[in-house]
Amino acid sequence: MNSNSYSSHFKSTFLLAYPLVISQVGHMVVNITDTIFIGHLGAVKLAACSLGISIFAVFMVLGIGISYGLTPLIAQAFGAKDHTHCGKFLINALALNIFTGILIAAGIYVMANHLEIFGQEKMVIEQTKPFLQIIGASMIPLMVFLSFKQFAEGLSFTRQAMVITLLADGFNVLLTYGLINGKFGLPRMELVGAGIANFISRTLMALLMMYYVLNSKNVKPYIKSFALKYLNFGDFTSIFKLGLPSAFQYLFEVGAFSVAAIMMGWFGASYQSAHQIAINIAATTYMAASGIAAATSVRVGNSLGEKNYPKLMRAGMTGYYMVLIFMGTTALLLLASNTILPSYYINDPMVTQIASQLLIIAAFFQLSDGVQVIGLNALRGMTDVKIPTLITFISYWVIAIPLSYYLGFYTGLKANGIWFGLLVGLTISAVLLYYRFRKSAKRLIFTNAHLTEAIV
Repeated sequence: MNSNSYSSHFKSTFLLAYPLVISQVGHMVVNITDTIFIGHLGAVKLAACSLGISIFAVFMVLGIGISYGLTPLIAQAFGAKDHTHCGKFLINALALNIFTGILIAAGIYVMANHLEIFGQEKMVIEQTKPFLQIIGASMIPLMVFLSFKQFAEGLSFTRQAMVITLLADGFNVLLTYGLINGKFGLPRMELVGAGIANFISRTLMALLMMYYVLNSKNVKPYIKSFALKYLNFGDFTSIFKLGLPSAFQYLFEVGAFSVAAIMMGWFGASYQSAHQIAINIAATTYMAASGIAAATSVRVGNSLGEKNYPKLMRAGMTGYYMVLIFMGTTALLLLASNTILPSYYINDPMVTQIASQLLIIAAFFQLSDGVQVIGLNALRGMTDVKIPTLITFISYWVIAIPLSYYLGFYTGLKANGIWFGLLVGLTISAVLLYYRFRKSAKRLIFTNAHLTEAIV
C-alpha cells in the first residue's frame, strides 16, 4: 500500500485517534452523568452547575491551551529523531504547567467571591460559589496530568491516557453519585459533592499518568534528559510561545459559549438549565472531534519534522474528511433525538422544551465545529498559531457574541437567537481556518519541491 495514499492516512490517523476519541467521550460521559445527577436536584442547582462550569471552563481552557504547546514540539522532535530534546521539553513543560495551574486555581477562587457581577439569581450564586472553588483547585492536578498526557501523545502513545482516563472517569461517576445523594455510606453533599469527586478523580489521573510516563519501557528512551538540571529559559519560552496562542484560541471559543450561558441566565434559571443540557450534549460530539483533531496535530507535526510536506497535506486533509463524516452523522442523530435527550436530564417541561430547540441548532453547527477544531490543530502541528488566534477572536468576539446578544434580546428569539449567533461564529472560523491550512501546506510543498515529490 502506498504510504502516501489516503487509505494509509486514514488507517494511521484512526489508530492514533481512536484512543483519544474514547478518552474524550469518556470524560464527557462523566460530565453528562454529573449533570443528570444534579438535574434531578432541581432547576436552581442545575443552573448553579451551569454557571460554575461555564466560568471554570474559561479558566480551564487557558491551562489546556498552555499544555498543548508541548505536543507539536514533541511530535516534531520525534519526527526528526531528536530523542534527547524530548525529555528537556517535558521537564520545562511540567514546570510551566504547574505554575499555570496554581495561578488559575487562585484566579478561580477570587472569581467565586464576586459572582454577583454576572447578574444571576441570588439562589444560583449561593449554590455556585463553593462548587466553583473546589473544581478550581482541581486545575493543579489536571495540569500535571496534561503535562504527561501531551508528552505521551506527541510520541504517538495514546492508548495509555485512554485507559487511565476511563478508569478515573468510572471512579468519578461512582464517587459523584455517592457524594451528591449520600450513597455508599458517604455524606449527602449535593453540588459540593460533585466538586469534591471531580478534584479526587483528577488527582488520581495525574498520579497514574505520571507513573506510566516515568516507568514505561516504551517511553524510557525519550525521558533520559527529564531532570531539573535541564530547566532552561529557551525551552520554557518555546513551549509558552506555542501554548499561549493556543490558550487564547480555546479561550475565545469557550469564552463565547460561557458568555452565552451568562446571557441565558438573564432570561432565568430555566433558560440557563436548558443551555447547560444542550451544551452538555453538543460538547460530547465536539470532544470526540477534538480527539480526531489531536491525532491530526501529531501527524502533521511528525510530517513537518520529517520535512515530508505532501504527507503533511494529506495528514491534515485526512483529519478534515474523518471529522466531516463523524460530525455529519452526529448532526442527523441530534435532529432525530432532540426531544428525547433533554428528558433524561430533568423533569421540567419548560427546560426540556427550550433544550430541544437548542439541539436543533446544535445539529446544524456540528460540521462547522468539527472543521474549525481540525483547522486549529492541523495549524498547531505546523506551529502556526498567531493568525489562527486572530481568526478565532474575530469569529467569536467581533461577530458571534454581538450577534448573539442582538438576536437574543432584540428579535424575540431569546435562547435560539443566542445560539444562532454562535453558529455564525463557528462557521466563519471553520472556513477561514480551512483556507489558512490549505494555503500554508501548499506553500510548503511548492517551496520545498527539491526535498519531496509534488503533491498528487
